[in-house]
Amino acid sequence: LQDGRADLAVVRPDVDLPTNGLTLAILRDQAMIIVSPETAGIDAFPKLGGRRLGIAAHKDADLSLLKSILGYYGLTLETGPVGAKVPAQSVLLVPVEGAQAGPAIRARTVDAFVSIIAPSAPKALALVEAVKAVSKGGKVNFVGVPDDAAIIERFPRLQAVTVPGGLFGGAPKLPDDDVKTVGASYRLMARASLGRVVAADVTQNLFELRTAAAKTSDAAEYVLAPAYETTVAATSARIPIHPGAIDYYEREQHSFVDRYGDTLYLLAALAGGLVSAMAWLRQRLAGLRRERIDEVTDRLLAIIDEARTLRDPAAIAALNVEIDRLATEVVRYARARAPEMRTMAAVGIAIETAKATVADCRNAAAAGHGPHSKPPFKPSLHLAGGEA
Repeated sequence: LQDGRADLAVVRPDVDLPTNGLTLAILRDQAMIIVSPETAGIDAFPKLGGRRLGIAAHKDADLSLLKSILGYYGLTLETGPVGAKVPAQSVLLVPVEGAQAGPAIRARTVDAFVSIIAPSAPKALALVEAVKAVSKGGKVNFVGVPDDAAIIERFPRLQAVTVPGGLFGGAPKLPDDDVKTVGASYRLMARASLGRVVAADVTQNLFELRTAAAKTSDAAEYVLAPAYETTVAATSARIPIHPGAIDYYEREQHSFVDRYGDTLYLLAALAGGLVSAMAWLRQRLAGLRRERIDEVTDRLLAIIDEARTLRDPAAIAALNVEIDRLATEVVRYARARAPEMRTMAAVGIAIETAKATVADCRNAAAAGHGPHSKPPFKPSLHLAGGEA
């Protein structure tokens, strides 16, 4: 998970916590349970000093957790021969097979028994039952951790756990009241960059399949949601919860429209703005084209006036070419869009007038007259006999 080679991972935070990991679910909460016969007088951590503490199969991380808590109370965890004298500020750890917990206490090989385990696990129930069986009147003591808040502040990767009163049954019930302790958890964690929708779907599938998985493995029974009070607390905790998992726990999984509503709204707003911009641009371009037609019309009118002053055939021919070019531009404009009839009628009249004026001027120039002069008067005499 840390290196990006996995999207999900099973993590025990007090062993190793990836910096990019966010919790989806608690796979198993484990509590430190210390139980002893009531006659041993061990009802608090300080009273473990100078005593022998039995432990069954365990992990190295369990020892680290136990050492941390004992150290908090000024005690040292030691290992050595069972018969060795235990210093007052030390606790001797004695490995014992789980099934031998009762006999070991009866033989006073150990004074108390510790296990870091899910409180409701069958092995936890068996352990308490074994100690109860060898205790006078079936009375046992549970060693709690009343300073759990301070300990969590000191060791933030641990967690506070409460063993509910009466969890182990019996008459009188065991324990007789809630027992505050500490422990560790195994968590299903996802990389922080995993999308909220995907994380929510993974979390939902996990809990939907939990019942079916329990038929194959009892471990599925211990899967639960991480505890939190507010969304802010969940996402800012020392071991944060993935926002996608929070969406599932708070039942805020949404439909496609709900999930992407903001995005769709933004896209719709952008599309609306784009359409408006395109409409404005189209209107602006149409206005520019109309302005161009107006410019063409004005130029044609100017050509009419200009042609009447010209004597040079080349200049008149250039005006004729310009009229043709302007007429071509008007035709292209008319083909590209539906122009106003009034505009086209005006420009058509201007083209025809300009063409006619230039033609008249060209003819006049060819005859050697000004554009407005009449042919020179040539008097002629018509005789009766037809001779002039």
